[in-house]
Amino acid sequence: MFDLVINDIISNFRWLDILDILIVFLIIYKLLLLIKGTRALQVLTGLVIFGALYFMSISLQLLTVHEIFSRLVNYLFIILIIIFQDDIRKMLARMGKGPIFSMSAIREENEHIIEELIKACISLSRKKIGALIVIEKNTALTESVEIGVKMDAEINSDLLVSIFTPNAPAHDGAVIITEGKIRAAGCFLPLTRNPNVEKSLGTRHRAAIGLAENTDAVVIVVSEEQREISIAMDGHLMRDLDGPALRKVLNEIYGIKEVVHAQA
Repeated sequence: MFDLVINDIISNFRWLDILDILIVFLIIYKLLLLIKGTRALQVLTGLVIFGALYFMSISLQLLTVHEIFSRLVNYLFIILIIIFQDDIRKMLARMGKGPIFSMSAIREENEHIIEELIKACISLSRKKIGALIVIEKNTALTESVEIGVKMDAEINSDLLVSIFTPNAPAHDGAVIITEGKIRAAGCFLPLTRNPNVEKSLGTRHRAAIGLAENTDAVVIVVSEEQREISIAMDGHLMRDLDGPALRKVLNEIYGIKEVVHAQA
């Protein structure tokens, strides 16, 4: 019987079925990469538990539980859209940008952003002004943005310096950059709970590491006391970066290959 089933599958198998499976596999793989280390992974875990309880209520004939879950299933799609509205918006924006903007235009925009960030960090460091600058990537930082002051400003070094200047309204929190614009300022970030983090690190560095541990965001830290520039990403902290080192890291983040000039 088993051999007959296998033979039937093989005889009806087409090369388009392989393409179909690969497309589904790539979609699932990309979605898993997108939610890795984010709140979305927790939501996915909750959905798996929800599904298990739903089918358990059917098999055990738990009528009340099944009735409640059945009503929730009808609105599940709308609930997911509400939860992931920022992620969906960003994904559609990236898809829409592809065919419209040339690679050279995107590169120029990213290079401009990098230069403004470097100028701001060096200026803040020289003036002994502390700062937290977050570059949002795939993980939507909705909760942190909601706490801060909403902005929709072009990235400018003078503006960044003015935001973090002492006595400015939003100087204590972090600036969050989304899709090449300053989205919010005065945002508060979760502190790391890692007991192995150096005791000498202050609140800004701990907040940067905390966000980098839970999301794929990149956080630039300017130390007020030591005038040190650091970058937190993937849960790790790179410290004491000068201008060229900061540019190298930011180029890697934005996918810009540095041009190496041959010496005569």
